[in-house]
Order: sequence, then C-alpha cells, then structure tokens
Amino acid sequence: MGLRQNKLLRAKLQVQAKNKFTVGDTQPTPDEQLTRLEEDIRRLRIEFDIFFNGAAKRPPYDTKGRVETLLKRLGDDRTLTFAQRYRYNSLAARYNAFRDLWRRTMQGREEGRDPASTARANAKKETKAQIKPVSIVCADAHKEIDVVKNLYASLLAAKQRCGEPTEGFSFPKFHRLVAQKADGVKEKSGCKRVRFSVSVEDGHVSFKAKADRAE
Repeated sequence: MGLRQNKLLRAKLQVQAKNKFTVGDTQPTPDEQLTRLEEDIRRLRIEFDIFFNGAAKRPPYDTKGRVETLLKRLGDDRTLTFAQRYRYNSLAARYNAFRDLWRRTMQGREEGRDPASTARANAKKETKAQIKPVSIVCADAHKEIDVVKNLYASLLAAKQRCGEPTEGFSFPKFHRLVAQKADGVKEKSGCKRVRFSVSVEDGHVSFKAKADRAE
C-alpha cells in the first residue's frame, strides 16, 4: 500500500512540474537533465584543465555556475526514481571531488605552489639566467663585419633560447639593419661609435642601439 502511495505521489509531482510550463514549452525529463549534467561536468573538467595549463585567461565560472544550478535543481526534484537518484548522487560526488581539486589548485597557484606554474616560472628564470647581456661597440658597421657577426650570433642564440622565431633572420639582412641603425644614431647624436646590446627583458629578447660616449 505504501509503495502504491509513493508511485501516486511521484506521478502527481510530475504532473505539477509539467503544468509549470506554458503550452509549447518542453520540460526535459530527469534522465535528459542527468545526461546534460554529466556532459557539463565533463566539459567543465576540460575547461579547468585548459585554464590551469595556461591556455585560458580566466577560470570557466560560467560553466561552473551552470553545473551547480542543474545540481541544485535535480537535488530538489522529488520525482526522481531510485535509479535516477543513485545516478544523481554519483554525479554530485564526482563534481564535489573535482571542485575540491580545483579549489586546492587555485589556492596553490595564488600561493605559488602550483607545480605547473612553478615549473614555468623556474624555466623562465633559468632561461634568463643563461642569457647574459651582451654589449658590443661598433665604429663602422659597414666595414666591421666580424664585430657585426658576433652581435648577430649573440642575438640569434638569445632568440633561440627564448623560443622566438628565427626564420628569415639571415646575416645579410641583419647587417643592413645594424648599419642603418648605426648611421641613424650617429646622425642624431653626433657620436663616432655606437653601442649595441642584446638582453632578455620579461622573457623577450631586447636589441638596442645607442650612442657610445666613452673615449
């Protein structure tokens, strides 16, 4: 008798839920909502992985909010069958485990303890430490080929270590660039020699030319 009453109550609640929608609206079934919830949790996990790997600028809070809204809606649904409730509890437990992991990872990132972020930061520091600033003085960039070659080799090595593109970066092209820069600095400042420098600033190669005032 109790089982029959439960079935009647469940049927009544389902009718009430359907009556909340106007004509033409379609209410997803609990199984459809559970399937959507499972897909959204899977998508959210992927989006958080993308964020933690540095490929996204902000956490996927929109997807997270949609998952939590659906979880609450299904959690309050008294029409779920025993099998549907079991499936819901499994998905809720999975989401809670992921949420705790994301929370710890976010906290670790903020405190500088995230392994991936720490590794990237250490790699950048190591690269910067390996690339020592180079400074070369040139009196006549048109004729001092060996001096320009040393400058070219230093700049090329710095670009390669920083992962910057070097395709099309030929010595003849670089030689013309250096000669033009040298002529421009001399004309503007009235100096006789030009100092070229190669360094790394914020993980990027910096190439500068300025007047050399040393006698």
